[in-house]
Amino acid sequence: QLQLVESGGGLVQPGGSLRLSCAASGFISDSRYIGWFRQAPGKEREGVSCISGGGISTMYVDSVKSRFTISRDNAKNTVYLQMDSLNPEDTAVYYCAAPRELFGVCGLQTYNYDYWGQGTQVTVSS
Repeated sequence: QLQLVESGGGLVQPGGSLRLSCAASGFISDSRYIGWFRQAPGKEREGVSCISGGGISTMYVDSVKSRFTISRDNAKNTVYLQMDSLNPEDTAVYYCAAPRELFGVCGLQTYNYDYWGQGTQVTVSS
């Protein structure tokens, strides 16, 4: 069983930055992709970004391209989401997630993921 814990959320002004971390209790493996999702009040959970097991391939939803950067440190069992140029539309609870199976292809659909963290709140407001 893989347990994921997000941290790094908070309140930030528009244009500001935050870095989220996703720490895994077990070995996340360099063969397991990891995804970041977010859910705003009254909206469905949305895939934001994902990264392949080795960290070579990444994917972003169009609304965050060029503003967010996903990375991972497998030695630390941690995945990061650097968020720059934040705007109020980025306000949401952010979750990291991982699939049960290894060697899959990174994607932004929730049904591809089996393990979820508890989420961390990101609020962008002046």
